[in-house]
Amino acid sequence: MQKAYFQNYHIEPGTLYFLYVGELKNYGLNIFLKEALTNLLKQPVDFISIIPDIMEQYDHSNILVINPLAKERFFRVKEKYSCRVPGPTFMQAVSQNPEVIKLIDRLLKQQENVYIYMYESYMEMTLADIDGVSILGPKSNLAHKLNNKIYQYQNFGDVVRLPEFEVCQGSEELKAATDKLWQVWKDGIFVTTPYSAAGINSVIAHSWEDVKTKFKFLDYPFLISRYHPHAHDPTVLAVVANEYEVYIAGVADQRIEDGNRFTGSTYPSILSKEVQEKLYAATLKVGRKLGKEGYRGIFGCDYVVDEDSEILFVEINARKQGTTLEFCCTLEQLLPEGAPMLPELEYHAVVENRFSDTVSELPAGFKGGIYWGTYNFKVTEDTCVYGFMPYCGEERQCFKQACNDRISRKFVILEHIGNDFVLGAGSFLGRIVALGEDHEHVAQGLLQGRKMLEATIAHQPAR
Repeated sequence: MQKAYFQNYHIEPGTLYFLYVGELKNYGLNIFLKEALTNLLKQPVDFISIIPDIMEQYDHSNILVINPLAKERFFRVKEKYSCRVPGPTFMQAVSQNPEVIKLIDRLLKQQENVYIYMYESYMEMTLADIDGVSILGPKSNLAHKLNNKIYQYQNFGDVVRLPEFEVCQGSEELKAATDKLWQVWKDGIFVTTPYSAAGINSVIAHSWEDVKTKFKFLDYPFLISRYHPHAHDPTVLAVVANEYEVYIAGVADQRIEDGNRFTGSTYPSILSKEVQEKLYAATLKVGRKLGKEGYRGIFGCDYVVDEDSEILFVEINARKQGTTLEFCCTLEQLLPEGAPMLPELEYHAVVENRFSDTVSELPAGFKGGIYWGTYNFKVTEDTCVYGFMPYCGEERQCFKQACNDRISRKFVILEHIGNDFVLGAGSFLGRIVALGEDHEHVAQGLLQGRKMLEATIAHQPAR
């Protein structure tokens, strides 16, 4: 079994710990949860993060790093290498790691229960089979079912407006269906596998060649739907506590490049208050249906909106999504003091099947003077990195500073990989968060941050 790449955790007597298992980019959510649990449980609470991020330096405490793919590459070619790990692969590696199991055993000697907190609930996370360990989030088997896009389209048409779609079992059915539809769905056919995020396993196709180029192996189920040209790609973040209680955090506008590749979001949405109210209403219906199926926790819904303000459903993300931390930082500044943040709402939903009495929600279309944008800088091929962006601090503090000190504009570069690395295709070079007094200033910050990240890339092929 693989040893941890890096660890710096320390266990304090008298402190309750939960384990965060996921990527470093979501680290800040744990601080919100830590503060909420400390207040609710009336006892010091902290967390230990088990992450796959291979970096030059780590600026956070209580970290344990496990990355089976990067370790394998390192032993093969003897170079500093970092890569993103598929969620199921990472969760399986963590669940089987003897150091993690030993850590849990130590924690259970000083506390009755250990919570596992994840960005997304995976069935490959089996540590909850240990007595005294539980998942603080949606049930993994239910999340897996609900994240299946075929399931969504076959079961949620009664609560949202869907595009025309068909389900194809394997390449022969896919070829036959698309052959009939190229001249009918003339703007394109959206082809996706049941599980796809950020455009990884999907394509907007205009010919069979487009499909074959994207999908090397075609012997699995596909969802195909009619592509509708549109002006906006809003995403709505929410929490469900039961089939009646659904909390809407807000609407952000996604940045979609190359037709289906997500690279970041901006807030507040430029959509009208009336359209946002419709998005709230649609997501409320989705949340109630999720709640009726037993789902408890944070989720998101993606839509498209055309020039006539008509709304079409795209997908449900039965997990936390890319705007979760930014919405926490935003709501903290805009809601009344003491209002529960999203991780606390999720805790109440999972543990108590309800929200707390102090819940507070912003109305649709609310503009509170906070403008932000994010950009996820991914590399599309193995890339040499020869430069280093130093640690800029916590994202949450940037929001507080921008609001409290009335800073007109600010951007930070987070989680930069470090110097002299080969970075695997599909991995994050870094993440940019920009704040400003309007969308134009936010866009300027994101552009400047992108240029700085690009400057750390060597102009030579990866070794």
